[in-house]
Amino acid sequence: MFAHCLTHEGILKAIQERVRFARARMGTYELIDFAAVVIGYVLSGEPTLQAFYERLTPFAEPFMSLIERNQLPHRSTLSRYLSALDQSAVEALRTLFQEDLLARNPFASPGGLFDRTGAQWTVVDVDGT
Repeated sequence: MFAHCLTHEGILKAIQERVRFARARMGTYELIDFAAVVIGYVLSGEPTLQAFYERLTPFAEPFMSLIERNQLPHRSTLSRYLSALDQSAVEALRTLFQEDLLARNPFASPGGLFDRTGAQWTVVDVDGT
């Protein structure tokens, strides 16, 4: 579902066009391959990347086809890629996601509660633990 949203909203195409990370010997992979794996891992709820890869392996081809790619990067390739990732590429991804978030105006109301008279109350809770 998340891959469909990325595609439908144009975020997938924006990542491919706006986020650049040139690295020698990256093979057939592009940044989107690694971004898809990391996003999938975060959404999976798996405790480790290794556990995520073990569960994903039987479904690798359909998973990557969700973003119109055909091959899942090996774990070691992902590890090398992430260790070489520079701050400018990370910042470009962050900026892209932030622009998308703010374009949707997700915080139209500050939240809170409304009583029977229609008055709005903002509730703040501070837990010292």
